[in-house]
Amino acid sequence: MRRTRLLLGVASLLVGALLQAVPAAAEPLGTWLTEGGRSRVAVERCADRLCGTIVWVRDDLSKVDARNEDEALRTRPIVGIRLIAGFKPDGEARWNGGTIYNPEDGRTYSAKMELADPRTLKVSGCVLFICKAQLWTKVE
Repeated sequence: MRRTRLLLGVASLLVGALLQAVPAAAEPLGTWLTEGGRSRVAVERCADRLCGTIVWVRDDLSKVDARNEDEALRTRPIVGIRLIAGFKPDGEARWNGGTIYNPEDGRTYSAKMELADPRTLKVSGCVLFICKAQLWTKVE
């Protein structure tokens, strides 16, 4: 009887410890350094979706959105542009249904994201079925 109580007590402690160790659903919230260190993007919740805004660009890059397809937007600062938008969960550590803006060509593409690990975000921009991926590194 005493041994049974002891085993139940130990089992309860182990189950409690395991439940506390299970991480909450992974989300890519925070600031990310884009591949090549060209810019930083702050990813946040926008209503029930995820979005991200450019918060820093490397000094040798254009500071304005010079290649935007809309001429009226070509003088707007790069910092502050909503780079990614509309991402919804698509399984564990994956998001789909979003878009990504590319200031290098002024176009917006369909996109998807996946957390490769807690410090690496794979971001893919797609045209039809052809996708180009970048690995972003967590900054904050």
